[in-house]
Amino acid sequence: MIATALLLVLLAVASVTDVRRHTIYNWTTYPGIATALILNGAGSALTAATNIEGRQLESFGWIGIGESFFGFVLCGFLLLVCFVFLKVGGGDVKLIAMLGAFLGVEKGVEAMLWTFVLGGCVGLIVLIWRVGAWRLVSRVLRQVLWTLRLGRWSPLAPEERAQLQPPLFLAPCAQAAVAIVQFSLLEFLGI
Repeated sequence: MIATALLLVLLAVASVTDVRRHTIYNWTTYPGIATALILNGAGSALTAATNIEGRQLESFGWIGIGESFFGFVLCGFLLLVCFVFLKVGGGDVKLIAMLGAFLGVEKGVEAMLWTFVLGGCVGLIVLIWRVGAWRLVSRVLRQVLWTLRLGRWSPLAPEERAQLQPPLFLAPCAQAAVAIVQFSLLEFLGI
C-alpha cells in the first residue's frame, strides 16, 4: 500500500494544479514515473535476493519492474495515440503513463478506462450545467434534422462549437479511478 499511497498523493497534487491552472506539471509526473520504476525495481531485487514471495511484496504495492515498465509503456502509448489524434493534453499522457508505472498493465489500463468514463461523465455534467438540458437536446435534434434534410453534416458555428467543449480535468478523475481499482470499490458496493 506504500506505492498506492504515494500514487494518491501525486494524483492529489496533479488534481490541484489541473483544476486551478488546467496544467499537469512535469515536476509531478516525471518524479512519479521514476519513483514507480525504482520502487518496483527494488521490489523485484528484494524478491530475487531473499526468500520473500512476490505475494508478500504485493502487500506493499510493489508489482515488479517488468510489470511496472510494461504498464508505463502501454498506458503511455495509448494516451500518446489519443494525444496525436484527439485533443488530449501532454500532461494527461504523462499522468496516465505514471498510473501504468505504479499499477502495471492490467490495473493501469483499467484505471485509465475508469478515468475516461469518469471524465466523460463530469464533462457531460458540466456541459448540461453550462448549456442547459433542454437547450442541449433541442440543438442536437436540430442538428440531426438539418443533417437528414441536407443529406450531409452541417458544421457548427464557432460559438456553438466552443460551448460544446467543456474543460476536462482528468487528474481528479484519475485519482477516483485509482481508488476504484486499488480498493475494489465496485466489489465492495456489490456492483
